[in-house]
Amino acid sequence: KNLLREYKIGNVILFLRNVESAEQLRTLCAEIQTLVREETGYPAFIIIDQEGGMVTRLPQDAVNVPGAMALAATADPENVRLASEITIRQLRGLGANFNMAPVLDVNSNPANPVIGVRSFGDEAERVASLGCAAIAPYAGSGVLCCAKHFPGHGDTAVDSHLGLPRVDKTEEELEKLELIPFRRAIEAGVPAIMLSHVLFPNMEPEQVPCTMSRRMVTGLLKQKLGFRGLILTDCMEMGAIRDYYGTPEGVVASVKAGVDLAEISSDFDLELAAAKAVNEAAERGEFDTEEIRASVEKILRYKKMLATQAEPDLCNRGSDRRAAENMARQAISRISGTPFRADENTFFCGCADYRASGAGNAEGNAVTFPEYMATAFGAKSFVTGKDPDEEEIRAVLRQAESCGKIILGTCNGHLFRGQLALAEALAATGKPMAVAALRNPYDLSHLPGTVWKLAAYDYSVPALRALEDIFRGGKATGVCPVKLS
Repeated sequence: KNLLREYKIGNVILFLRNVESAEQLRTLCAEIQTLVREETGYPAFIIIDQEGGMVTRLPQDAVNVPGAMALAATADPENVRLASEITIRQLRGLGANFNMAPVLDVNSNPANPVIGVRSFGDEAERVASLGCAAIAPYAGSGVLCCAKHFPGHGDTAVDSHLGLPRVDKTEEELEKLELIPFRRAIEAGVPAIMLSHVLFPNMEPEQVPCTMSRRMVTGLLKQKLGFRGLILTDCMEMGAIRDYYGTPEGVVASVKAGVDLAEISSDFDLELAAAKAVNEAAERGEFDTEEIRASVEKILRYKKMLATQAEPDLCNRGSDRRAAENMARQAISRISGTPFRADENTFFCGCADYRASGAGNAEGNAVTFPEYMATAFGAKSFVTGKDPDEEEIRAVLRQAESCGKIILGTCNGHLFRGQLALAEALAATGKPMAVAALRNPYDLSHLPGTVWKLAAYDYSVPALRALEDIFRGGKATGVCPVKLS
């Protein structure tokens, strides 16, 4: 409140740590709107990262939809549109009015630790068409959406929450892949684009990430691609900015680059320091006055489009919850192998959900795959760590000895190779075995051909229910939207 009052900050981003229940969130959003209107005379952007899947900020008494890769796996663009419509209803029902989605990164690097299932796939055309399907329902809805992370975060092997990624592609190379979805989104009228904290040294020789590059923000995005909407940074507390350039310095540089809104999401001292740095830079005449005026006018123009009062009846409709669960069921993809039915003689194992990336929720799913399935089938289970060592693998093998079948759930095993070592050890027993990839499907590329391989794309209760149905004899109809070796 002090920051809003002293510096007239006009917008707020909310995370899961700010959310307890639908009613509490609704009250919080109303309080924010009242305070911001009192201090600035204008409504607030109340922003939330509600991508679906692994990046969801809404409470359990609202409807969370599957993520982008799961929606792509249903092979039905109508599901993408419906997921956006459901999300819009949740946000309208709770009082938020700006969604940081969809992700338009083409996940061309299987080792990418931060995008993965947040992407619609590894083909630019699919990402572009489904991205536009996700964007369309926001038009006239009172809720803004934001395409991210320009010009592309899909071909990185470093999480920008933790380090500074680098992509050594030329602009010509980006035009053939990464820029295709963003061009299409701009043509479709996307109201906002978020920048990536990624170095593109063949486009920006000054060794600053896109967020701080005038060549990329003003030169490429505004002038060459003709984007006239809002330009936002990703969080300026992320390691790519904080550890390499400093958050206050990065914010000032981003404004000079052509950014409209800079995001700082948790550290009050850094928020205060950045606000002071921007004010001091303005007093020194470091910003182009006409650009700042145009940016303010743009922000106010978009604020006129906002819904600023919650409509509780829109939130948590039974039909929306059923639709989201049906999408999770349609997403389950059989990659290869011979299906079998699970029973009380099946051994279920795997790790708990966890925060694999700074983008994910701070708290993982409270329900674990092994425990859920063991309860459903009256079977044995073993919950492992996310990167099992040899001792833990031996313990799992001892527990599996008395069972006739084995089903393992992995969660980014391609990044935490102990999970793959466990899979190989279990497969070597010769027992019928299935592996369900509960996050990125790339885990399945590293497994023996004798294993029944399933991709679920999401470690969530709806996905677990869907897998239970498969293990009872249901058919997996999803189509994996990325290439697996």
